[in-house]
Amino acid sequence: MLSEKGLEKTKVSDVVQEAGVAQGTFYLYYQSKNALIPAIADNMLQYMLNQMKTGIHDRDSFFIQLEQIVGITFDTTKLYREVLGLCYSGMAVTGAFLEWEEIYKPYYQWLEERITTAQSRGEIRRDMRVDMIAKIVVEMMEGIAEQVYLFEENSSNAQIYQQELMAFVKRALAP
Repeated sequence: MLSEKGLEKTKVSDVVQEAGVAQGTFYLYYQSKNALIPAIADNMLQYMLNQMKTGIHDRDSFFIQLEQIVGITFDTTKLYREVLGLCYSGMAVTGAFLEWEEIYKPYYQWLEERITTAQSRGEIRRDMRVDMIAKIVVEMMEGIAEQVYLFEENSSNAQIYQQELMAFVKRALAP
């Protein structure tokens, strides 16, 4: 409903009716409808991170893992494309960007572990700050996936974008 009407036109009464809960119950968990946006973003990220944790194996090489991470990022972006637009506009309206960074901490930490392991295995360069590389890689993956599924008329080039992203990252991180 939020993605159909937009944040501004949606009322709390609409949300609780759709969810089948009392309005008082809503306010036990959220201060306002704007407080839903970080919760929705967190839900999407937890879904994506769970897909990664269950589908990606530590024994695989870093670049195999990264290829799977890219695929899951693109699939999740495609699945949640309407909701993502709502989240971004809602975050801009509410100014909740610090909450966004907090939501992403577990994802960054999980990816940092993979990067650190790859460095110790000699699969990627060791002269980089792991925390920064994790954020850069996430921003590139998500930015390109969003470009494909939120802004382009035709998403048929998604696979090509994924291949080009992987080629770019491999060149940047190669030892």
